[in-house]
Amino acid sequence: MQTASKLLDRVLVLEMVRVTEAAAIAASKLTGRGDEKAADAAAVEAMRAALNELYMDGTVVIGEGERDEAPMLYIGEKVGSAPGKGPKIDIALDPLEGTTICAKAGPNSLAVLAIAEEGNLLNAPDVYMDKIAVGPGYAPDTIDLDRTPTQNIEAIAAAKGVRPDEIIACVLDRPRHDKLIAELRAIGCGVVLIGDGDVAGVIATSDPDTTIDVYMGSGGAPEGVLACAALRCVGGQFKGRLLFRNDDERARARKWGITDLDRQYDLSELAKGDCIFAATGVTDGSLLEGVKRMKGKMTTESVVMRASSGTVRWVKGEHRTA
Repeated sequence: MQTASKLLDRVLVLEMVRVTEAAAIAASKLTGRGDEKAADAAAVEAMRAALNELYMDGTVVIGEGERDEAPMLYIGEKVGSAPGKGPKIDIALDPLEGTTICAKAGPNSLAVLAIAEEGNLLNAPDVYMDKIAVGPGYAPDTIDLDRTPTQNIEAIAAAKGVRPDEIIACVLDRPRHDKLIAELRAIGCGVVLIGDGDVAGVIATSDPDTTIDVYMGSGGAPEGVLACAALRCVGGQFKGRLLFRNDDERARARKWGITDLDRQYDLSELAKGDCIFAATGVTDGSLLEGVKRMKGKMTTESVVMRASSGTVRWVKGEHRTA
């Protein structure tokens, strides 16, 4: 078990929920309206305002992009009400995980946030990452990106004491994954395809009720770090390797201090030390219910986790609107 951080004790766990609630409520006003940029902008503005009310000296290490590309919550932006005075906190965030999902009113859109002490979250550039993740209960290094998908499925099945055709994998439904999906199905593995939201997909491996055993495939590197912060709290394994399409992306990685571009990262290298992870549902999904609007009130559902204690809290909120 991780040693509890006195620094993070000063940033109350429930304050993180208030931040993700604010972003989720703002985005929910645009659910199903078909405008993903407007929904994302609303979530970003609300999350930024909520973060700036907290007593901390926070730095966004994973955000909406680099400063020239993102007007708010960009990588390196300072947030919090006590710059130079409050506890130094690194922040990874996605104010609206699944922007397209929200715009189309699909499942599993979330407002997501993770915090840790300064230097404990990988400052991942906005590039792709090859990922594989499983939930708790497996021997170390059960999964490995240097193995084929078939070999990983066989290792997971052997660890569970079942046949490979009894394993269910979650994969983003993208053309780049056609070969992966075909290989998984060729060995009889069940494949749950999701349209977006791979943070929720990774976390699903830790919940037996989802029946998902493993998450596989490539997605955003920032989302990989966020998912690792959650897995640190509930147990599980994650392996990730940055994927670069061109020299510009390699240069951006070096700019943020990454020198070994081919490294396979482990869970504890992407999110170290004590972490707090919080998420609030924007739309209904396998992890959380979405924002519900009724006469005179709204309801939200959130989850907040802490690595040092292994505590998972489910928070249902009721917010008056009149």
